[in-house]
Amino acid sequence: MIPKVFKEVIDLGDGREITIETGKLAKQAHGSVVVTSGKCMMLCTVVSNYEQKDLGFLPLTVDYREKFAAAGRYPGGFFKREARPSDGEVLTMRLVDRVLRPLFPKDYTAETQVMIQLMSHDENVMPDAMAGLAASAAIQLSDFPFECAISEARVGRVNGEFVINPTRAQLAESDIDMMIGASADSVMMVEGEMDEISEDEMADAIKFAHEAIKLQCAAQLRLAEAFGKKEVREYDGEKTDEALEQKVHDMAYDKVYAIAKAGSAKHERSAAFAEIKADIKATFSEEELADYGGLVSDYYRKAEKAAIRDLTLNEGLRLDGRKTDEIRPIWCEVDYLPSTHGSSIFTRGETQALATVTLGTSRDANKIDMPSYEGEENFYLHYNFPPFCTGEARPIRGTSRREVGHGNLAQRGLKGMIPKDCPYTVRVVSEVLESNGSSSMATVCAGTMALMDAGVQMIRPVSGIAMGLISDAESGKYAVLSDILGDEDHLGDMDFKVTGTADGITACQMDIKVKGLSYEILVNALKQARNGRLHILEKLTDTIATPNADVKEHAPTMVTRRVPNEFIGALIGPGGKVIQEMQKETDTTIVINEDPVTEEGIVEILGVGRVGIDAVMAKIDAILFKPTVGSVYEVKVIKMLDFGAVVEYMDAPGNEVLLHVSELAWERTENVSDVVNMGDVFDVKYFGQDPRTRKEKVSRKAILPKPEGYVARPPRDDKRSSGRDNRGSRDNRGRDNRTDDRKPREDKKED
Repeated sequence: MIPKVFKEVIDLGDGREITIETGKLAKQAHGSVVVTSGKCMMLCTVVSNYEQKDLGFLPLTVDYREKFAAAGRYPGGFFKREARPSDGEVLTMRLVDRVLRPLFPKDYTAETQVMIQLMSHDENVMPDAMAGLAASAAIQLSDFPFECAISEARVGRVNGEFVINPTRAQLAESDIDMMIGASADSVMMVEGEMDEISEDEMADAIKFAHEAIKLQCAAQLRLAEAFGKKEVREYDGEKTDEALEQKVHDMAYDKVYAIAKAGSAKHERSAAFAEIKADIKATFSEEELADYGGLVSDYYRKAEKAAIRDLTLNEGLRLDGRKTDEIRPIWCEVDYLPSTHGSSIFTRGETQALATVTLGTSRDANKIDMPSYEGEENFYLHYNFPPFCTGEARPIRGTSRREVGHGNLAQRGLKGMIPKDCPYTVRVVSEVLESNGSSSMATVCAGTMALMDAGVQMIRPVSGIAMGLISDAESGKYAVLSDILGDEDHLGDMDFKVTGTADGITACQMDIKVKGLSYEILVNALKQARNGRLHILEKLTDTIATPNADVKEHAPTMVTRRVPNEFIGALIGPGGKVIQEMQKETDTTIVINEDPVTEEGIVEILGVGRVGIDAVMAKIDAILFKPTVGSVYEVKVIKMLDFGAVVEYMDAPGNEVLLHVSELAWERTENVSDVVNMGDVFDVKYFGQDPRTRKEKVSRKAILPKPEGYVARPPRDDKRSSGRDNRGSRDNRGRDNRTDDRKPREDKKED
């Protein structure tokens, strides 16, 4: 039977469209849609089991994969199968997850999977911008308990005009690359990078994207209505007991408030809170705890959260005793590790990051191989978050999605300040050694100092800060928190991280948990973040004010040289022999790339110290050496022959030319050794190519004074003149009719 297809079209306003359709594919899933824009097509399916799990949280999995067949390509590797997700796919998963997860009920714990796959790729469409739309549209067709439709959109700004879901070419010209997730009523997530824009410009970009998202949410609802909106499934939610909740609140609130107001350190505070919770549980019998133990813990957490929030809103105080706009104490150090190319430590309160910098050639660039994008990163940052940094012991199972996401945020914050003409491939690694509030922003600060310590000529230093928001809708009170703690990250209504220079914002990440957050509060929060950012930036520049002028003695120096296309083969040599010998002899690394525009060779020479680099440059000079007619050059005798000496240009070792015996001196020379010997150094004049021999001609005698009374020997009677006069006269077999009594070459030279 031919399936009935339901379709909705979203107009992007510039001739482009996005369609969402259902009814044709994956009909056994609880919801499935195909989202299409141009030739880009992605399938999203959602399934949620009907059995609740006793977990206390939603086991939601968001999986985004790009199939290589979508771009007509083969996967790499031995097995030729798609394997673990790339960093780009992981980042898309995180973007979608962060918007979806808060919209499920807190007591819904059924295993839920959202699977998105790119089935057809269009080079003019960036598929990650439509992943949130696809996920929400599929959920709208299901019976999941889900609050409302959402969508995500990318916003760029080209020539001062905002663009929704720009192409990759447009994005290359844009000074903004932001992804916004929102419902029709509220913005929920913001992430992106910018070219030092202001807080007001950022708010304008969010507003522009939100208007486009409203249209996408409306299209999802129309599709669900046409398809037939399902009744929301029933499920066994958590037990509730209002009397028990009030009892726990009364027992916990004042004690928590007092400890929070005391302003203690993390471990001391955590121990005190744990003691309050234990004392409350001790008031219940074993039977009561068996029945309501989980509720007691939940209600204690609610009371704790309420007390801490009220302390901040009513008295402007925080868990560690700071005021709302106060930054924790900061200390910094650079050049901590003696063997790295650059290093720094950044410590803010109980958060600490150790950053290292490594400098390399283009061969060390990070290769990106995705169906939707192939390229290289010459600046990249890796972030590691070991369990000891929070005082925990837990299994280590490779790089987590969180580490990928936090590293990407720090990388986006810094990369705009790396000059485009930086000759190196630069890798920054951040090791988080302590964590209690925004280790990703500590990574940005440590990374800035390590880059400057390594001699990377940053355009401007970058700092980062994590902010929070606590608000009360009834009273209208709100407090923006600068430099939030780990505990404040969980209890607030918004947490956002902002990086930037003294001139503007370079990257941001926001998760907004409260509905209907006004843009006025958002802009005020961003401006308070700027004050905190500048305070931290001052601490960084007090430690290292400007980038070091040179790389460290043990770090490699990079020199680039352009070589005309016709000389690349000579530089590489047969089978790479020349370049390999150069690298071995000079202890350098040499990489040759081709300029796609000029087709010149771009030679990168990387070596510690100048000796090896200078030797390579001299070799390149020798290969490129072209003497000028009429110029005088210093040469050295490297071989003696009966009819002359082979000399090598001193300015271009390896470039040889024959100095004929007749050009050694004005006097007749019988033996070459009468005038020059092996190793002699002297000047010669270059005459270009001899038209008779088609070989290059140099002369020593041409720059010597002619002896007084010197008379050139008359030419022998070899009828050469008549031969020249009769040139062009040929017999009937095509041969010259001139005589050709050839003389020794030295006689020709004397003529």
